[in-house]
Amino acid sequence: MNDVGLIGLAVMGQNFALNMARKGYRVSVYNRTPERTKKFVEEKVRDESIFPFYTIEEFVKSLKKPRKIILMIKAGKAVDDMIAEILPYLELGDLIVDSGNSHFADTARRLEYLSQKNILFLGMGISGGEYGALHGPSLMPGGTKEAYDLIKDILLKAAAKTEDGPCCTYVGKGSAGHFVKMVHNGIEYAIMQLIAEVYDFMKKVLNMTNEQIGDVFEKWNKGELNSYLMEISYKIMRYKDKETGGFLIDYILDKAEQKGTGKWTAQTSLDLGVPTPTLNLAVEARIISHYKEERKILSKLYSKEKNIISVNKEEMIEHLKKALLFGVFMSFSQGLWLIDEASKQYNYGIDLSEILRIWKGGCIIRAEILDFLRDIIRENEEDANLLHSDKAIDFIKDKLNSIYQVTEIGKNYRIPLMTMNSALDYYFALTEENLPANIIQAQRDFFGAHTYERIDREGIFHTEWER
Repeated sequence: MNDVGLIGLAVMGQNFALNMARKGYRVSVYNRTPERTKKFVEEKVRDESIFPFYTIEEFVKSLKKPRKIILMIKAGKAVDDMIAEILPYLELGDLIVDSGNSHFADTARRLEYLSQKNILFLGMGISGGEYGALHGPSLMPGGTKEAYDLIKDILLKAAAKTEDGPCCTYVGKGSAGHFVKMVHNGIEYAIMQLIAEVYDFMKKVLNMTNEQIGDVFEKWNKGELNSYLMEISYKIMRYKDKETGGFLIDYILDKAEQKGTGKWTAQTSLDLGVPTPTLNLAVEARIISHYKEERKILSKLYSKEKNIISVNKEEMIEHLKKALLFGVFMSFSQGLWLIDEASKQYNYGIDLSEILRIWKGGCIIRAEILDFLRDIIRENEEDANLLHSDKAIDFIKDKLNSIYQVTEIGKNYRIPLMTMNSALDYYFALTEENLPANIIQAQRDFFGAHTYERIDREGIFHTEWER
């Protein structure tokens, strides 16, 4: 009998099956199309204890009880269909783990449905891409503690490892795992867009070559900006196209795709009333990028005369580094606030420090700054707004002049810096005692009798404005 089963043999599923097998587990595998299963076993499996099955019944019967089945299939209807297909063969206390990028609301629905049938269920976010799935990803399982304990040993062994332990933890109750993975991706969108804006600035303001940008990114990756995304960015800048001999980056169409998790993060932040403008604007930037033909037409209709000013290249590079750090900090700050609010609203019981710990290895947003963020969180675990911390105040003050410089010069050169500007405006708004929302509330009361509060006495008021 085998220890764990995995359904879904796209590259992520193949690699995670190999990962678990190489940690000493006997793994049953199944794919809806048998050809893929055969090809995987013939081409990828060597001496690993991986056993292919070609019917669901045989697959389920091959597993030790209580059975542990990991789904690595496309999110959405496919997950519901697969659950329906395997349910007739499951027994009391068996476990299903959905490790796709499912929407957290779907996970909550499935958990409720399966609990009525006495089947355990986990919604587990996985970050790290194909490499992480094989060598150790960051795992974010959520559901009941009973379900997590059943598969904990396997997950801890398969996860990435850092000096702080395996990059896996019991994230929390209900759909906590998939919620945290969704926000992880929202932060990922923001950091990617911030790096893209720095790249654009270096190209259009500083006239830097791809090699020069790659050199700077590599240097940054050895310091405070050390991260997976910075590491791959300097490698991208140097990669030569085999067909043309030029830099591949120059031949890639400027249309950024998305799979939906960034959009879900923005939508959820609005639903929960948590400000995440930098995360949201990163999604908007991708949407705008898709209108390539529209942008080509409009770029010819509107003259964008640049206000060319003299800048010191080396000083500007230092300003860009600090501005990027500012943006990255604000992106994490917004995302953590959103996770904390969701934890309260949905009774997840999430430990933010633990989330930052398991993001340190294996995952796409692993970064040097995570230790600093953990220090801030541990100062006051009841307060998810990082900006209250003395450490954060010192960090931000050191970066402010730089992000002023970058955003101002960006405007002079007519460069869109959507996430940079949003990070700065987020800071401005949150640190401003008096915002102009008073006139908005007056307008609402004028046309819709929506009432307002006063600053000089308690109560709810309405004014007949035209009397």
